[in-house]
Amino acid sequence: MMRRRTTLLTGCTALALTFGATACGSSDPVSAGGGDKALGGQTVTVAGVWSGSEQKNFQKVLDAFAEKTGAKTQFVSTGDNVSTVVGSKIEGGNAPDVVMVPQVGVLQQFAENGWLKQLSGTTEKAVDTNFAPVWKTYGSVDGTLYGLYFKAAHKSTVWYSPDAFTQAGVEPPTTYDDLLKAGHTVSDSGLAAFSVAGQDGWTLTDWFENIYLSQAGPEKYDALATHELKWTDPSVVEALTTLGKLFKDKQLLAGGQKGALNTDFPGSVEKVFGPKPEAGMVYEGDFVAGVAKDQFGKSIGEDANFFPFPAVGAGEAPVVSGGDAAVVLKDGKNTKAGMALLEYLATPEAAAVWAGAGGFLSPNTKLDLASYGDDVTRATAKSLIDAGDSVRFDMSDQAPAAFGGTKGAGEWKLLQDFLRDPSDPKATAAALEAAAAKAYKG
Repeated sequence: MMRRRTTLLTGCTALALTFGATACGSSDPVSAGGGDKALGGQTVTVAGVWSGSEQKNFQKVLDAFAEKTGAKTQFVSTGDNVSTVVGSKIEGGNAPDVVMVPQVGVLQQFAENGWLKQLSGTTEKAVDTNFAPVWKTYGSVDGTLYGLYFKAAHKSTVWYSPDAFTQAGVEPPTTYDDLLKAGHTVSDSGLAAFSVAGQDGWTLTDWFENIYLSQAGPEKYDALATHELKWTDPSVVEALTTLGKLFKDKQLLAGGQKGALNTDFPGSVEKVFGPKPEAGMVYEGDFVAGVAKDQFGKSIGEDANFFPFPAVGAGEAPVVSGGDAAVVLKDGKNTKAGMALLEYLATPEAAAVWAGAGGFLSPNTKLDLASYGDDVTRATAKSLIDAGDSVRFDMSDQAPAAFGGTKGAGEWKLLQDFLRDPSDPKATAAALEAAAAKAYKG
């Protein structure tokens, strides 16, 4: 993917950090190694879901760490099934040192399995000083900090082609009903309204979560995220019904339901911002900007822009976020260097490397907003920072991986089935509850 998920936005709150002094003290390996390359000759292996432009841009961060410390780095892309891949590597005696974990539920699973090392005091101090409290909460299990949220996502953004909107004579909508109306107007002008990445089940969970948070409200969202509320609750059926109005409208979906199910996330961005546009809008997080810019040469703010995911019914406009947390595995071959990498990732300096490349938001409040390469991203980052602890983390990312984070299973598959046939929201809700009950028990 692109993770996602990987939740401008994207992410839970977010971000921005200032480029000033690093959070590391003089005794930590990163600071101490700045001049004398204290980690020279050591290799840090990092695993994560990123591929394409995301992997390329993260490599720039790793290269900066290598330049600072003398360490070598190696990145291994896991694909979306990070839990399965990392588990097999640990069993095979080939565990990476650091994993970029895209889901709270997977981080919790890793901690419960005893796979993770507690983060250093230097990193924890940086988190306490430079990050909103919500990020420490999501990175901790039973009060112990295991995960550092390096990349955040603002997942309540709808990206559109300004040219398509101008041609159709529509303005960015502020309500869900107006979103569908605008979609029909865009469709009447010659392009499908939405490009939906139904081949990647995680994008469908993001659609559901934005609708549910706005329609049902934050209290029910929190309860459903922890399975204190069952998926058979009427609020879930209502949200699925609302989503189904979009899914069953062939005029709104590029290629119809079949086309959506055969479109992955990068492909969904291409259908709006590629050389042969097929749709006027694509819903996903801030990381859409990175793909539009890096792969299709679009100028963010001019050729590609976004509007906030609109309010549904009488609800408030949703702010859903996601993020990737760096963790250190106990079974890695170089945990000391891995811990040094996390101390570096906790600094504004590290975040600024990717911020300038695009397709990135940092939850580090010390990152200078000027580090971002365009006004659209800066505005998105500021909105996430201003949201503070009021945002809600991606619901599927909080669930056990078997339900919320596994390709071809659980919520991802069931929402793909719903996209294929959205005629019975109650039956889908019942299937979701059965899968959730099994996963949360496990």
